[in-house]
Amino acid sequence: MLEFEGLTKQFGGNVAVDNVSLSVGKPMMIGIIGASGAGKSTLLRMMNRLTDATSGALRFEGQNVLALKGREKRNWQSHCAMIFQQFNLVPRMDVVSNVLHGTLNRRSTLSTMFNLYPKSDIYRAIDILERLSIEAHAAKRASALSGGQQQRVAIARALMQDPKIILADEPIASLDPMNAKVVMDTLRHIHEEDGRTVIANLHTLDTARTYCDRVIGMRMGRVVFDGTPEQLTTGVARDIYGADASFSEAATSTSIETLDRSNRPQQAAVTA
Repeated sequence: MLEFEGLTKQFGGNVAVDNVSLSVGKPMMIGIIGASGAGKSTLLRMMNRLTDATSGALRFEGQNVLALKGREKRNWQSHCAMIFQQFNLVPRMDVVSNVLHGTLNRRSTLSTMFNLYPKSDIYRAIDILERLSIEAHAAKRASALSGGQQQRVAIARALMQDPKIILADEPIASLDPMNAKVVMDTLRHIHEEDGRTVIANLHTLDTARTYCDRVIGMRMGRVVFDGTPEQLTTGVARDIYGADASFSEAATSTSIETLDRSNRPQQAAVTA
């Protein structure tokens, strides 16, 4: 389904992502972990075509998405939705309109300029908000919502694109543990209920172990671990974060897992 072939990104003399080759054979929830500067965000941005790769290929269902241009590139970005740490909502716009922005890639210039949406899209946006338990806030400005609610609006906007892949770039880094749990539960349910692949950059080992079917560890742009959550031992974590790591980035005493150990989703085996 998804193939990374020697994917590399250089910024001048700095290699941010170094010859990454991976294979994802079926929909799953994947966590990418590593210290700051490991190349996690750059990898996701290359997948979504927000950043161009220096070399290599990224194939989805046999097509090299790195070679796409114009309308084909925009179509790929619709199929590969991106969720950001800082939500990227329009603060003064109401929640429903923010969700409807997920349709921008398939709308005409005129309808975009005048914010004209078909009723079917408006009803669908409200249905998605209801699914994420935030329909009561549909008419509010995005800026009036809490951080956790804003991130769920961002997820709703991504779902409005009806993507095959959802990329989440540190989606809970700016949230408190309780809101972080709600957001991670939401992403896990989307994967399980819709059969969508979810790939998330995560800060804590506990979060990766709790929610992901597969964990990829990056260090200095390279993949140094690719396995199941059960294989993510302390020794492996030191390989990912460095032998002298204090694990302040890797684990915290207020982790999501600590909040609810009894509600851990069933984890599937990794298959290529």
